[in-house]
Amino acid sequence: MNTAPPNISAEEIAELAEAVSAAHGFDFSDYSKSSLKRRIIRVMTIKKLGFAGLMRQLTTDVAFFQDFLEEVTVNVTEMFRDPTFYRALATQVVPNLPAQGQIKIWSAGCASGEEAYSFAILMSQFGLKDKTFICGTDVNTAVIKAARKGSYSQRSMTVNTENYKQCGLAGSLNNYFTVSYDTASIYSDIKQNMLFSIHNLVSDEAFDEFQIISCRNVFIYFETVLQERILDMFYRSLSPDGYLCLGSKETIRSDRFKQRFKPIDPKENIYQKISI
Repeated sequence: MNTAPPNISAEEIAELAEAVSAAHGFDFSDYSKSSLKRRIIRVMTIKKLGFAGLMRQLTTDVAFFQDFLEEVTVNVTEMFRDPTFYRALATQVVPNLPAQGQIKIWSAGCASGEEAYSFAILMSQFGLKDKTFICGTDVNTAVIKAARKGSYSQRSMTVNTENYKQCGLAGSLNNYFTVSYDTASIYSDIKQNMLFSIHNLVSDEAFDEFQIISCRNVFIYFETVLQERILDMFYRSLSPDGYLCLGSKETIRSDRFKQRFKPIDPKENIYQKISI
């Protein structure tokens, strides 16, 4: 006998968001409702739970909530993903960074660290490794642990290597990894000026002044009001003339923030802060 797939109403999504906020302090209220619905249904299907059972598990079982968070937050990434973005960085951003002082880069929503390490390798190519500090953050504890480790399967490295070639950078991506069996691990000298930590874009505040903030493939999962709140935080976290990188799939839609950022590369949605 076939069983109908699980479903969840808009009212139930709102009820779940409120319960999660009360139990764990995590706010889903401004996440894209369509994306959140798809991922909640996926969890219900995998765990074979109805709505009542899901609510009970989420509010009483911390380990279950962490598993739920890993499913709901998006963690798909690659090194040098979208090579045209890195070509734009190499030609329009990195050569224009301040010549003096430390360069600080924030990879927000960094997942398992591939983008943060891509930035580190890019800066190394420009001879800026030793003066660059990179902070990678994500809300997901499990992926931050993976990012700190900096080890990736040979299967994923095949894709990463091809992306690197398309960026037009010198040498080979293998020059930055040591390989053991089926695992490639980033060299320790690349990792030495990097920090990976938990940060919730929804509820946590700005915490430093950066020359570059990259937050790609994240905004599409947030409603407009939350996008604007995060843009405000990014604006306050950027140094004067700092760069905000949103990637080709996202853009600044708010007229208020269009006055605070000027486009540097409209295709890759790279912007520069305008001090007001």
